[in-house]
Amino acid sequence: MGKLKEAIRYECSTSFKYIWYFYAIQYAIVALIYAILSISTGSTERLGVSCLETNTFIYVGIVSILGMTEDFKMLIQNGFMRKYIFISTVSLFVFMSGIMALFDTAAGNILRHIVYGYTTLFGSIYGYDNIFISWLWLFLLYMFICVLLYLAILVIYKIGKTLSICLGVALGGTVLLITAVFQYVLSNEAVNKIIETAAKAMGFMPDGTIIYLFPVLTLLLFVVVLGIGSYAVIRRIELKS
Repeated sequence: MGKLKEAIRYECSTSFKYIWYFYAIQYAIVALIYAILSISTGSTERLGVSCLETNTFIYVGIVSILGMTEDFKMLIQNGFMRKYIFISTVSLFVFMSGIMALFDTAAGNILRHIVYGYTTLFGSIYGYDNIFISWLWLFLLYMFICVLLYLAILVIYKIGKTLSICLGVALGGTVLLITAVFQYVLSNEAVNKIIETAAKAMGFMPDGTIIYLFPVLTLLLFVVVLGIGSYAVIRRIELKS
């Protein structure tokens, strides 16, 4: 248990300060753009900055990849069990996603009132009626990105570059095949039914109402499935030099 606490503490403490470096750089750039636009045009009505949460996608994605390429090797070389490494990595994802979702939710709602035309990612899809659901949805979205990329890098590390390229080509072919099936094989009624089901999973009901619980449960399901897949791979992965 001491090893597990040590691993979790290491993962969370090393990432904490970089979160604020990321936000400092991001908002410094936004402020610079805002100042330049204000000076050059005398107006900030066309700032054109919205959905800054999408920048966080890049950050959490990079951290997820480094969780395998750097932290996994270091921890396993120091005698940590794979189970502990996985739990500590998931703890990092929860810690990081929770903090960044909270900050992005708060910052987005503040910017919406002081920056002309600014919209948040959740608000542009679902509106601004429920701040808690906005945070929860964003938290699960960040978690989804984390575990998706973590699983991807684990698989690449496990099967090697050549097979990974083949797998990538196969996935691309699968996407094209699915597109062709939708366009040429399925009837319009079947396609509409699939689209309606997908819309319901995102919370949009046929009568025009929005049920916030559905997108939350959908993201949670994806996170759990990808997490189980990641654990299955990490149990069988061998450390390479």
